[in-house]
Amino acid sequence: MVPRVLVAFATKMGSNAQVAEAIAAVLRDAGLEVTTLPAREARDLAPYDAVVLGSALYAAHWQREANRFVNRGREALRTKPVWLWSSGPLDRHLAARDLPPADNVLAIMADIPFRAHHTFGGLLDPTVPGVDEQILRTHQVGDFRDWERIRDYAREIARELTGNAPG
Repeated sequence: MVPRVLVAFATKMGSNAQVAEAIAAVLRDAGLEVTTLPAREARDLAPYDAVVLGSALYAAHWQREANRFVNRGREALRTKPVWLWSSGPLDRHLAARDLPPADNVLAIMADIPFRAHHTFGGLLDPTVPGVDEQILRTHQVGDFRDWERIRDYAREIARELTGNAPG
């Protein structure tokens, strides 16, 4: 039986949805059955054998939709393999480091064993509607996501779920 994987994500400006799609593409290429949904829309975890959950970080906190997803699915998440990611550092040096989960992430996941967590760089695009002017004055503008690192993480997940290394 092919494992069914839910890739759920929380995003404010759309950048983290692109990370979720990149992870999902690698998992599909490995032969897994994958559903990608915004965390606010993911309700029933029963159909899935594994969950990959990620959120954009703002002020070192996951977005409310990710926290609510965990709270809604807490019982089910305790029974499935779970992988996590956060995205957000707007700095090439920080984005390249293997940062531990933020305290907020550790607190929300305290009673849910997760297999791994990675923090990826974020995106600050001044052309996206809704970008706060204050953020533009205090943060670096640019795309700090490392797509190969993101795909490597997805390959690790696929390897654990299938026992094979995808191409």
